[in-house]
Amino acid sequence: MKRPYGLSRKEMKKNIPFYVLLAPFFTLFCVFMLIPVLAAVLLSFTDFNMVQTPNIVGLSNYVRIFIDDEIFMIALKNTLIYAVITGPVGFLISFVVAWLINEMPRAVRTGVTLLMYAPTLAGNVYFVWQYLFSSDSAGFLNNLLIQFGVITDPITWLTDAKYNFGVTLIVIIWLSFGTGFLSFVAGLQALDPSYYEAAALDGLRNRWQELYYVTLPQMGPQLLFGAVMQISSAFAVGYHNKALTGFPSTGYSTHTILLHSLDYADNRYELGYSSAISVVLFLMMILSWVLIQKALKKFTD
Repeated sequence: MKRPYGLSRKEMKKNIPFYVLLAPFFTLFCVFMLIPVLAAVLLSFTDFNMVQTPNIVGLSNYVRIFIDDEIFMIALKNTLIYAVITGPVGFLISFVVAWLINEMPRAVRTGVTLLMYAPTLAGNVYFVWQYLFSSDSAGFLNNLLIQFGVITDPITWLTDAKYNFGVTLIVIIWLSFGTGFLSFVAGLQALDPSYYEAAALDGLRNRWQELYYVTLPQMGPQLLFGAVMQISSAFAVGYHNKALTGFPSTGYSTHTILLHSLDYADNRYELGYSSAISVVLFLMMILSWVLIQKALKKFTD
């Protein structure tokens, strides 16, 4: 008797050890990922407030998001700008740096890789940026500009709406050397050198042609993984902004969809509405992943 996906009962019994090994991960995935996502989708159609029994309100939360919530539209605009800029820029910088690191000797390559990945490991990295962009004259950047006569009065980098968005952009890009960057480094180390020899015989003239015709086609899985991780982090921007510019930021200048959802969940206890905001953000991520997968289809097939 055949089972789904063409597995017979005998084959399924043979794979029992693998199912046992997979069970802990699958259980954790369901408990901490799948069930919360499904619960958020269900709660998004209710007025749940953590105190009273939730009532089904249909699509009213979603109508409220796009019709009545002006702050959400600001958060949507900011989130899209962050995603469009930090996503592709962070992805390209991570790959280019990994590509350059790959040409270094092994010992140097290991040290530089650790140095580039260090911002992801640092828990209190915001203190560095708060010192660099401190609003008083003792701040590093303000002090430097005053000494060179560029400005006379210190600039409030983290509270002025004209500057704080740009500051957070710089910080987010700097923090983008995460798991995707490591996957690029690992992928470049696993390339088959015989392809480069064959390409040289076929007449490739420079490193850029080598990169496009030989390196990238071999790194399809790593490119897709790095893109997914980069897009996910680009849309989930919020915690960095909150630590640097406060919550809420001046004029909601660095407000994002994630922060908007947290505001309604943690401060206003409107979990039904917060869940609807989270679902909208999740759908935006899914759409971005589909577009990225199509864009990289040439290298992943």
